[in-house]
Amino acid sequence: MYSNLLVPLLIALALALTALVLVAARQPVARRLAFRQLARRRTEAALVTGGSVLGTAIIIGALVVGDTLNFSVRQEAYRTLGPVDERVVAPPGPAGRTVAERLAALADDPDIDGVLSAQAAQASAVSRSGGRTVAEPRVLAWQMDFDKASGFGAAGGESGIDGPNPEPGEVVINAPLAQSLRVGAGQPITLYLFGTPHTYRVDRVVPEQGLAGVGLGGRLNRDAFLAPGALDAAARAAASDAGPRSVTFVSNRGGVESGNALTPQVTSDIRRALGPVAAETAIETPKQTVLRDAKQAGDSLGALFLMIGSFSIIAGALLLVNIFVMLGEERKSQMGMMRAIGMKRSRLVSSFTVEGATYALLSAVPGVAIGVAVGWGVAVVAAEIFSGWSVGGSSIRIAFAVTPTSVVNGLAMGLLIAFAAILATSVRISRFNIIAAIRDLPTTPGREPRRRLLVVFTALAVLCALVAVPAVARSQPDATYLMPALALAFATPLLLRVLPRHAATTLVAGTVLAWTLLAPVVRPRIFDTPSMSVYVVQGALAAFSAVVLVSNNQKTLVRPARRFLERPSESGLAARLAVAYPLAKRFRTGATLVMYTLIVFVLVLLTQISGILRAGVDGVVTDATAGYSLRLDYNPQVAGERLIAELRTGPSAAGIAKVTPLLNATGRATDPGHRSTQPLDVAAVGVPEAAITGITFRERLSGLPNDPAVWNALATDPRYVVIDGFFGSTGGPAGDYYDPGDTLTVTDPRTGRSEQKVIAGVLSNGMVFYPGTGASSTTYPVVMGERGMRELFDDQAQNASALVSTRPGTSPDTLATQLQGEQLSSSLVATPIASEIRDQFDSSTAFFRLMQGFLALGLGIGITGLGVVMVRAVRERRRTIGILRALGFRARTVQRSFLWESAFVAVEGIVLGSLLGVLTTWLMYANSAAFTGLEGGFPIEWTSIGGLAAATFAASLLATVGPARRAASIRPARAVRVAD
Repeated sequence: MYSNLLVPLLIALALALTALVLVAARQPVARRLAFRQLARRRTEAALVTGGSVLGTAIIIGALVVGDTLNFSVRQEAYRTLGPVDERVVAPPGPAGRTVAERLAALADDPDIDGVLSAQAAQASAVSRSGGRTVAEPRVLAWQMDFDKASGFGAAGGESGIDGPNPEPGEVVINAPLAQSLRVGAGQPITLYLFGTPHTYRVDRVVPEQGLAGVGLGGRLNRDAFLAPGALDAAARAAASDAGPRSVTFVSNRGGVESGNALTPQVTSDIRRALGPVAAETAIETPKQTVLRDAKQAGDSLGALFLMIGSFSIIAGALLLVNIFVMLGEERKSQMGMMRAIGMKRSRLVSSFTVEGATYALLSAVPGVAIGVAVGWGVAVVAAEIFSGWSVGGSSIRIAFAVTPTSVVNGLAMGLLIAFAAILATSVRISRFNIIAAIRDLPTTPGREPRRRLLVVFTALAVLCALVAVPAVARSQPDATYLMPALALAFATPLLLRVLPRHAATTLVAGTVLAWTLLAPVVRPRIFDTPSMSVYVVQGALAAFSAVVLVSNNQKTLVRPARRFLERPSESGLAARLAVAYPLAKRFRTGATLVMYTLIVFVLVLLTQISGILRAGVDGVVTDATAGYSLRLDYNPQVAGERLIAELRTGPSAAGIAKVTPLLNATGRATDPGHRSTQPLDVAAVGVPEAAITGITFRERLSGLPNDPAVWNALATDPRYVVIDGFFGSTGGPAGDYYDPGDTLTVTDPRTGRSEQKVIAGVLSNGMVFYPGTGASSTTYPVVMGERGMRELFDDQAQNASALVSTRPGTSPDTLATQLQGEQLSSSLVATPIASEIRDQFDSSTAFFRLMQGFLALGLGIGITGLGVVMVRAVRERRRTIGILRALGFRARTVQRSFLWESAFVAVEGIVLGSLLGVLTTWLMYANSAAFTGLEGGFPIEWTSIGGLAAATFAASLLATVGPARRAASIRPARAVRVAD
């Protein structure tokens, strides 16, 4: 994943490693100091390495998730296409034969490996297995020459079809159809061809690969291959005027994926070969679409997990910063003496950098291993979740995959982030007063910054403020948050000229926090983007500003507990010790607080979003169905007008209140959001006049006062169309890229006829208009009136679907099964709309739980950080503990003080993260278009948040038990006499 970053990351890593090697080789004193500390502090070194391991693992895990989805979608090209790069679909009869004859001449084209003509018809199938009747309405029946098919595209690999042609009365079926019908070789099945039944014996079952999995756009194709001429004979027997469609497959030179590069040229050659008959055909490039979808899906999901993981990565960097700040504090006297005898500051920086880089390098291999394991675990769980996002079993089939590019990218990013954090911290801790360091005096920051620093920071503040004005005015997501916050931060030195340090810091932190929380209220469109970076910026700013505000006012916050702290008892003494160090070491406490706050913030955010989805599902079902219970998809060539009449008067009519037939056609459209120049595959849907008025819109064209007015506009004016909020989206937040009044161009790919359409409304939920037969996930509905459909698509617009409203007391699921049995000859597929929506909501909730599990690694970093801080605190306070024990403090009091100190920090981080998470989710719910239609209210998930808080608190105490016991076991005499 992110192959474009590989070279820059490798160059940056090579430069960093070269610099480290040079420092280690040319500065032996710095090298020995670094390695000496590693050898002496093995437990601490193991903890630091463990924190770095988790940081690297999170990055690699996120990238591996992207690899897995990319690979899984690309497998569609192998399963359902194989050597097929282009597909030319022509109408039945003489026109189809003419197309096949013209395209046969392309076999001599040097860019083409093969041309194969076949005929296809939509069918359904029945078997009687184990005494039970099993039906499958989604079948494609094919007739093709197996001898020609076996050699099709042979230069690029196997075609997926081999062996002899089936004999008359026999059929070859692929594995998905065999699984659906529960049959094997030698067993009989009945195929409904052109509405009439024909019984065949299964000659053999072939794996779903290449031509044996081929279809006309679906992800899962149940194929039946008949003897040459069998479909023509079945059409004549049924007296069908239509007959099988002509389908010509073209294989480009090269392999399954490499041949895709020639698609534009070959498509042009196909059009040239077809000449005047091109207007009667649909020239499709399915492999190009599949591979494009694979890249988009992989990048989108990888970016999503990388966004979630970025909070953990920040926590990992803060862990390294915190550790090195503590190391600097512990070694302050030692560093002061080395500086006093002539060691340069740069040598101190080198020593710390080499030591930290060693920790990071030691974490590399285990970080890669754990990251790959995390990616595998996510893939296993995601496979179950994606199975819920399916239509007839046509979901994405998740298969674990990892590429060297992702491993190297993740490793390089992890190391570079660690190196940068270590270097910045080393430079900071190397700046100290030598005399104060030798005497171990506390540092006292000056009240006013130096003049040069003041000028530079003031200039940066003015620059950021100037950039912030147009960014906020245009609702640019990242800049709206970041620029005002940076302007305030850079203005801090100027404020220190007129305000005390405490007041200036509190003012800046409070203002940044207020802006971070209120920005969605002031500029609600900042969330109308599929980019993940805005959420990272928002979360980081909220956590950092809140922690700075709390850390700067800790004394005020603990004031309500003053009576307990001042109690002249053992517990009061332990409590005073517990809060004394966090209050005295504000930076150290703040860094640990940020780790907790960041992770808990995102976990609570995901928990609340899941709760909103669950609470809003009933409202979404109501909006999406508008009283309809079923969506029916069927074969229009067989059903004709008969099926609608039978639904209204047939055996199931007693359970049906209303039937609304829909016109359907396949087309292409431009993106009204201008995100891509590539045309989008669309399912054009024509609704009868006055038939649908209850389906609602989240946005309407100015001048259309209500929802029925929008449907009336579609019926009376063919210029108008409606789409849903996910039109053109490829994963992640859909964003808001178009509004009523915007235009898009819809094209009939068979004739090339195009019309510019005006968006009259954006549907609250367009679920009922999505194809129910397993079409690609990147096929989007465009809904228009019947008049507009017929003007644009002419005879391609056919009644191929319908919406059904059930009578009270009728179960939609039962009726769906009943209708599929009655109308099996028409290949009818009945989809219960409400059940489908609820299943997808359940899958979305499960996906949020998966992300929470992934983020739990970051919580591990925070807890590890707290454990490391407490381990270092025991060593740092060794002499103090010895003195307290010598004065009569009991071991139990010392142990309790360390446990309470850990609890104090953990509780502050948990509470702060939970409050920010709930508040931020509420602001997003109230202002973001992503939550439009979810009108179930804003529930606070008290149980889930409480469980999360309790688990985090318990784990934090467990991480501190060891250091607390170690502190309690320190012998006073030895601790007072020796430093280590």
